[in-house]
Amino acid sequence: MNKTIQLQDLAIKGYKETWEYQEELFKGVVDLKIQNRRNETQIETPNYFLFVEHPHVYTLGKSGDLSNLLLSEKQLEAKGATFYKINRGGDITYHGPGQIVGYPIIDLENFFTDIHKYLRLLEESIILTLQEYGLECGRSDGETGVWLGVGTPFARKICAMGVRASRWVTMHGFALNVNVDLGYFDNIIPCGIRGKAVTSLNVELGVQKVDEAEVKSKIMKHFSVLFEATFDKSAINNQ
Repeated sequence: MNKTIQLQDLAIKGYKETWEYQEELFKGVVDLKIQNRRNETQIETPNYFLFVEHPHVYTLGKSGDLSNLLLSEKQLEAKGATFYKINRGGDITYHGPGQIVGYPIIDLENFFTDIHKYLRLLEESIILTLQEYGLECGRSDGETGVWLGVGTPFARKICAMGVRASRWVTMHGFALNVNVDLGYFDNIIPCGIRGKAVTSLNVELGVQKVDEAEVKSKIMKHFSVLFEATFDKSAINNQ
């Protein structure tokens, strides 16, 4: 089993371009697994982890409700935002500047074959990261992602998650609000959940800007421990 994960930081990249790149990597892993079974070979499958920051974009999961987008096509254009309906789970969410997006494209057969465990550990990597900043956060029953103030009238979501998996290979992932303009969330019903607020790490800490490189480093640290994985950073400067 290959527990090395190739880390790639794509910096700022458009959603469509990144989605196509994810699909390319995803297909490569799935095709290799099919080839292994067909030829009775045991060629190791690769694992990837993409960090990226997207320009303003709204994405709707396959089970999502389009009515949760509160903008017309012209209003989207006026705000400099785009919209895509995509093949992950979950409803509608927003990606934009100041948000750390992580896309693990990993073969779970290299780790464990349990998609629910995968989601819980993905959440846990964010929870442990935020705890390093002194924030008490956790899960909200029936609502994927990471929340603050769970069980209170002030519950607010700081990290959205939505994944796709096929043949135990994952894609899509999480979006952690670090230095986000929260006004963009006013244009949607985030994740289709009414009456719940959204927040950002800099708002919770009462600072203008949080060091995003530091946050990424903490996420990687916790992810590697939880998944008993090693990050290979050699590809990071080749993007």
